[in-house]
Amino acid sequence: MYKIRHAKKLADQIYLMDIEAPYVARNCLPGQFIIIKIDEKGERIPLTICDYDREKGTITIVFQVVGASSYKLSQYIEGDSIEDFSGPLGTPCEFLNEDIEILKKKKYLFVAGGVGAAPIYPQVKWFHQHEIEADVIIGSKKKEMLIMEDELKAVSGNLYVTTDDGSYGRSGMVTEVIKNLIGEEGKKYDHCVAIGPMIMMKFACRLTKEYNLPTTVSMNPIMVDGTGMCGGCRLNVGDEVKFACVDGPEFDGHKIDFDLAMKRNQMYAPFEHNAQEHAKHKCRCCGGDE
Repeated sequence: MYKIRHAKKLADQIYLMDIEAPYVARNCLPGQFIIIKIDEKGERIPLTICDYDREKGTITIVFQVVGASSYKLSQYIEGDSIEDFSGPLGTPCEFLNEDIEILKKKKYLFVAGGVGAAPIYPQVKWFHQHEIEADVIIGSKKKEMLIMEDELKAVSGNLYVTTDDGSYGRSGMVTEVIKNLIGEEGKKYDHCVAIGPMIMMKFACRLTKEYNLPTTVSMNPIMVDGTGMCGGCRLNVGDEVKFACVDGPEFDGHKIDFDLAMKRNQMYAPFEHNAQEHAKHKCRCCGGDE
């Protein structure tokens, strides 16, 4: 069993938890993910690692309620335990393989949409720990949905905040900020990392391709079982077929067929919604009807 050391609600339907998992905390790296199984009957939930504390032996996860299992997990509180917590899984970020001195000469732009701020954070934090400055853009639909602002501000060179409705920070989507920084302010970047909803990554990559800016994306949103067996996270990367969980979760965003990936991902939406509604009418303690 893995104990929840800290739990809090960040925004509507978005939750953060620190979970005691010493082995994962000792071995994980930015870009990797874990799989949670709440109880014996629970399904496997792949979640990108938001942060880790090697000394305390804890892993921080941030998740959004989209189905029955994530809804049930959101009802857990500090002191509760979950059945299984597997990881670290997936391939770490590519920049970890680069020479630090060479990396220091490059300029990175990190772009996060919605819950994508969570997996962006450990990457930017790693840059900060190695004295490498990076610019960060975070966006959400409205101010109340914005997460990780203070955390990212503490580790980024420049933090740009935007909301779709203009209720906080700049007005517009993250792509508008990219246009402003590169097209109007003339900023130069060597690499972009964009993580968030599929549609956001699609249009961010379409834009950065116009600027000839290499872009890495995380395809964690399309994972299902996290082992490559279900085929749910199959995607076309250039002329190759890849699986997000075993080959990724990060890929060259300019080579991904986002339309095909989104179409496959949308197949599960009705099932997730129905399962969540059913879970809301079950008792967390015994599983019976309320």
